[in-house]
Amino acid sequence: MKNTSRISQHRHEKANTWDKSASARKGFTLVEILAAVAIIGLMAIIFYPNILNTLETRKMEGSAREVLTNLQRAKFQAVKTKLNHRVRFEAVGEGWVYSIEKEDTPTNWNIMRGFIKKSIPREFQVNVNFPNETVEFSPLGLVANYSSTQNTITLQSAKLATYGKPDQRIIKVIAGGSIQYIVAQGE
Repeated sequence: MKNTSRISQHRHEKANTWDKSASARKGFTLVEILAAVAIIGLMAIIFYPNILNTLETRKMEGSAREVLTNLQRAKFQAVKTKLNHRVRFEAVGEGWVYSIEKEDTPTNWNIMRGFIKKSIPREFQVNVNFPNETVEFSPLGLVANYSSTQNTITLQSAKLATYGKPDQRIIKVIAGGSIQYIVAQGE
């Protein structure tokens, strides 16, 4: 019986020392925390340009697609209402704004009801190459003022050019009313 009590006492002492060392090891040391912060910092430095590139690309894509959508909207409204509609671009200060207008009576254009003028962000270089800076759709959905030499709007990002990424979004309007969206690398 003496041997059994010694074994159980020895086990009890061993369990207490193990419990003490386990409670002393809870949490992280300062070195471990600093190492984790350093790793996160290095990853942020490495991925920061990619994050900026992605944000710039999304902003440019969003702006170009909004122009595209409003060109399609003007075409749809022309066909639906059987009235000429146009998207008119205006240079305002250093930027560009555009609106959808409908022809209520011959040569009398008014902004389409419910449409608020939109602007293209100023950080993009914009080249509007349409006759009189407008795209006019007939009630058949055709481009009424089509010119084979003037049928695009181009948005360009200087930031994307510095990253070596495709920095141009070109929206091309075809005589039949089709609209093409092109992603390109500028010179």
